[in-house]
Amino acid sequence: MIFDGALAPATRLNERVLCERLGISRTPLREALRMLAAEGLVRVEPNRGAIVAPIERADIEATFEVLGALEGLAGELACARITDAELAEIKALHFEMRAHHARGDRATYFAANQAIHARIAAAGGNPVLAETFEKLNARVKRVRYAANLGQARWDKAIAEHDDMIAALSARDGHALRAILEAHLAGKRESVLAAFAAEQSAEAYD
Repeated sequence: MIFDGALAPATRLNERVLCERLGISRTPLREALRMLAAEGLVRVEPNRGAIVAPIERADIEATFEVLGALEGLAGELACARITDAELAEIKALHFEMRAHHARGDRATYFAANQAIHARIAAAGGNPVLAETFEKLNARVKRVRYAANLGQARWDKAIAEHDDMIAALSARDGHALRAILEAHLAGKRESVLAAFAAEQSAEAYD
């Protein structure tokens, strides 16, 4: 609901309403809110409850700046260290992601997309890098979801992922690093454009 905009930034989260909507009790809901707070998606305010964490343009820019460099390094390391089994798993996810794209299923496409990026980070064999990537990516996951809403950008992302898989299969670390850095730079611009459009719409309302 946060990713698809049903719960907008700064929305106060009513526990009773959410429990009814999700069909759960308050205990698992509060645990979920704690997890979302750790991922930066929810902000818990003392004595006031939880809200959907607001999104700031400066935070988006700074996060993508680091994330691009991190993914580039992850790609380079993955090409040097990836196992055949890990490569086969990433290729399977890529095939699955392409099928979701062909069906126009954005939610399952996004899940497969994020899994591919996480697997590449893990294949680098550096647990510190993989953990840092996971935490940073969580900060911008919801705005990354919005960035592929345009068909042209979505098609371009698929083509870029084709290039990633080709470079990874060839174990070409230099090429994969360049592709991932360019991919993240393009994603950053798409995210910022979507964010600016959303802010303009809210100001108009």
